[in-house]
Amino acid sequence: MASLPRGETAPRDGSIPTVGLAETPFGIYLHIPFCTVRCGYCDFNTYTSTELQGVTRASFVDDLLAEIAFAQRVLADNGSPRRSAATVFIGGGTPTLLPERDIARVLDAVRESFGIDPGAEVTIEANPDTVTRESLLALAKAGITRVSVGMQSAVPRILEVLDRTHEPTSVAKAVDWAKEAGLQTSVDLIYGTPGETLDEWHASLSAAISLETDHVSAYSLIVEEGTALERRIRRGELEAIDDDTHADMYEMADAVLSNSGFRWYEVSNWSRGNDSRSRHNLSYWQGSDWWGFGPGAHSHVNGVRWWNVKHPAAYATRISTGESPALEREILDVDQRTDEAVLLGLRVRDGIDIESLRPAGRTAVAGLVADGLIEGTQAIAGRLVLTLRGRLLADFVVRTILAD
Repeated sequence: MASLPRGETAPRDGSIPTVGLAETPFGIYLHIPFCTVRCGYCDFNTYTSTELQGVTRASFVDDLLAEIAFAQRVLADNGSPRRSAATVFIGGGTPTLLPERDIARVLDAVRESFGIDPGAEVTIEANPDTVTRESLLALAKAGITRVSVGMQSAVPRILEVLDRTHEPTSVAKAVDWAKEAGLQTSVDLIYGTPGETLDEWHASLSAAISLETDHVSAYSLIVEEGTALERRIRRGELEAIDDDTHADMYEMADAVLSNSGFRWYEVSNWSRGNDSRSRHNLSYWQGSDWWGFGPGAHSHVNGVRWWNVKHPAAYATRISTGESPALEREILDVDQRTDEAVLLGLRVRDGIDIESLRPAGRTAVAGLVADGLIEGTQAIAGRLVLTLRGRLLADFVVRTILAD
């Protein structure tokens, strides 16, 4: 499981600077760390029932409510303005393992402590075998507006390699039920699973398109150190896919999705229109503020980033003593914030303003255009926007324009 970054010790009273707190859109992230099984590729902060050390789902929800109330008191005590949420994202883990009434309780707590804007985007992630028609109707009644379904693949053999437990047919049911409940729908796909062929990846893309969802995310599989999948590859049981095949799969995804009415708006995300984009995730890429609740959750407010203790038991202990669950934090200086604005902003289709770059970065633009990594017409207009090839080499582009 991925380790947390290192920073300075976060204050136990949870205090944060107040200057400029109301200047950007504000989001709420809620981390639900439960899974029925651990997928072999996953290094997210998730736990099965045998790993929870006495923490139950019911007690966790009470802790989460207490953290939300704690955050509201912190903001009130230091004179911060009340900020209602433009977006709420409930992720994990598998949030839909919680009863719908508990999801409703959590959203009610967010409304009471922060407020949720009229027309806010409120997303929940869902594994397709953890929802029903009735549960999705209940979630819509609780205030959910969007559901992101973990499809990953339409090929049973690939799902087995990934240790996914659902049947391909359950994805279509989950999406149809979500539509019946009036929810926006998105599906997540993974490409580059060991042994996956281009034909199998095309089949997954075609299946996703046939669902007529509003949004598709397609992520390249990263084999993380310490995962079960990494150990299987290291033992020679599976053969990892090479970078060239990953690139072929990405280009296929962009072509197939674009030909079916989707438009890329971020390197790994396509939507049918601007209204179908994930507004919450866009807020990350655009450098907005968000407050993350739950074990291991990260927050970013006014140039301060902090992260909570990871294990639900450690999280519960902090909450029970009335202390902030934040473990460590970092306060970003001007250069760090500038670099992050480039790193994140370049991922989106809107790109970044060339004038925001340092002189060396502006000088490098012409070479990037000549190499086919940056759109020339956009560069002439003063914007730095990745081409398809540039999306494949986004890390190289970022290193080039940030080089001193």
